Amino acid sequence: MPSNTSGRQDARDKNAAPPLPEPLQVPVADSHTHLDMQSGTVEEALAKAASVGVTTVVQVGCDVKGSHWAAATAEEYENVHAAVALHPNEAPRIVHGDPDGWSRQGAREPGGDAALDEALAEIDRLAALPHVKAVGETGLDYFRTGPEGKAAQERSFRAHIEVAKRQGKALVIHDRDAHADVLRVLKEEGAPDRTVFHCYSGDAEMAEVCAEHGYFMSFAGNMTFKNAQPLRDALAVAPLELVLVETDAPFLTPAPYRGRPNAPYLIPVTVRAMAAVRGIGEDALATAIGANTARAFDY
Repeated sequence: MPSNTSGRQDARDKNAAPPLPEPLQVPVADSHTHLDMQSGTVEEALAKAASVGVTTVVQVGCDVKGSHWAAATAEEYENVHAAVALHPNEAPRIVHGDPDGWSRQGAREPGGDAALDEALAEIDRLAALPHVKAVGETGLDYFRTGPEGKAAQERSFRAHIEVAKRQGKALVIHDRDAHADVLRVLKEEGAPDRTVFHCYSGDAEMAEVCAEHGYFMSFAGNMTFKNAQPLRDALAVAPLELVLVETDAPFLTPAPYRGRPNAPYLIPVTVRAMAAVRGIGEDALATAIGANTARAFDY
């Protein structure tokens, strides 16, 4: 019978940061992370990542405050690039005061369409900054927001597409349980030249549609999960020149560390799993990912 001390140690381990993986020999970028939601300082996160070959990160905003933070951080650190946006679940929260929006705490009073327009105008202003390389994460999320929030999400998504095209920035898409509608809106609005499906969640058939349109597909740690065979099937058919990698940290920590805190330094774990799916060496995959990310975000 294990001792109580052993049980406490196991509990601590589940919350502990995973160990450093073996460094990649070819540097890569984390195409989507949330440093503002991770423990420790930006300097510590970047140094830890660089020590294993993750030399660039794209810091992503999910609301006006987070987008300001992303822009300021990218201005301060040469190897950080910013993406600014209202997360799909933020739009209905602004319009309706939806407590199930992006921020589950401190739901505000309904602000209506005028409040959403004001927030979108601030995103537009931030998107014009030179160190802001993308507009996102935007899109549609039907997992957390019910039918009453769909109209606000779609209006916000369309507005972000317009901003990305007008400002000449990449578009970073959050698509959860909304594949058909995301593709429909992109078709109706006309996608920007550089469009990234963050944390790609579709199947192989959808990957072929994305490839046809030249959309980048960014794979996260969840592609390592046992139940994620559809993601691995999608990765297997995605053109190599359209493949990116990300953490979405602190979320989606790759196996075998699922459930523990994620961070950019764990990118090598996902890269190696991706290389195994593709049947190529990790250096070849890392070389492609590095070039693809620079092209996607124009840095």
